Amino acid sequence: MDIRKLKEEVIAYSKRIGIDKIGFTTADPFTTLKGRLVRQRELNYHSGFEEPDIEKRTNPSLIFDEPASIISIALAYPSKMKTHVRGTKTDRRGIFSRSSWGEDYHTVLRNRLAKLEAFIIERYPNARCKSMVDTGELSDRAVAERAGIGWSGKNCSIITPEYGSYVYLGEMITNIPFEPDTPIEDQCGTCNKCLEACPTGALVQGGQINAKICISYLTQTKDFLPEVFRSKIGNRLYGCDTCQMVCPYNKGKDFHFHPEFEPDPELAKPRLKPLLSISNREFKNTFGKTAGAWRGKKPIQRNAILALGHFKDESAIPDLEQVLKHDPRPVIRGTAAWALGKIGGKKVNEILLQAKEREKDADVLKELEKALENLNGERKQ
Repeated sequence: MDIRKLKEEVIAYSKRIGIDKIGFTTADPFTTLKGRLVRQRELNYHSGFEEPDIEKRTNPSLIFDEPASIISIALAYPSKMKTHVRGTKTDRRGIFSRSSWGEDYHTVLRNRLAKLEAFIIERYPNARCKSMVDTGELSDRAVAERAGIGWSGKNCSIITPEYGSYVYLGEMITNIPFEPDTPIEDQCGTCNKCLEACPTGALVQGGQINAKICISYLTQTKDFLPEVFRSKIGNRLYGCDTCQMVCPYNKGKDFHFHPEFEPDPELAKPRLKPLLSISNREFKNTFGKTAGAWRGKKPIQRNAILALGHFKDESAIPDLEQVLKHDPRPVIRGTAAWALGKIGGKKVNEILLQAKEREKDADVLKELEKALENLNGERKQ
């Protein structure tokens, strides 16, 4: 089999099935990445969502028998909505990050990789392949960087010359010795816009992130959000686009190649108040096919409550009062207390005092007491 010809055929076929960019690299261990991951763990900068075994993350031979190459793919996604919806003072909206617009990208990319696998095996019957997207052992970004898809930016995203960093990544390990492509030279230069714009300072330095304080990570947690970060969330319900939005290489980049990624404005920017009472079934039926639903409705509801507090939305007081009275989850009740405290007013003070009388959970009581203290402090000033 002519491997060089096969590579050309694979590239051509990838374009036909809607893969926007494809690159090839060796299956050698990712030694530089290993050092970085070890350091991240020492600093407690890792999120906990990733594969815990650093050896598996950096050595393809531990997850695939006799690997010879890795194929990296990228699909571009939109950065703007074709149809806009806007919130009002009495009907505020939240926002899902661009990477969660449309159908869950994990599903879409796995479908493309499955087609690519079938094509390769048809032409090379002895081929073996293992594909993964995001949740696999390997680092999508490390593979993409070495395969020439783009360079690893200071914002820890892969930046492509063609599509900026608005791309989804996936990869396939194979036993075929494809010729590797040349990596792209880092082009961030002296630019530090992403570091300067990061709302929580999660970008410690170029190429290093403290995932535990990254807003994208924080929006996916299920516990009480540390108070220092609550106001920084704004109206984000899932994810954060700030470091991408300020990147000069993303200026003017907006691609609508794939119908699956087209956002439904009502899902990408949903109304906040209805989220407070949405049932599990309604949430699954409405958001279940999106990437932002993978942690369930609890983080989304908590973040919606934070957003209402951020907006100081007085029209949401009755909704938040119902949450405080009837929601069985302490995190949701406690966050509602915080949001009511941010909104303030005599009516809120009464609601918080009544809630304090009936509340049994220690964490929620702390939130109620802090909210009342803040209200009383404001009245004295």
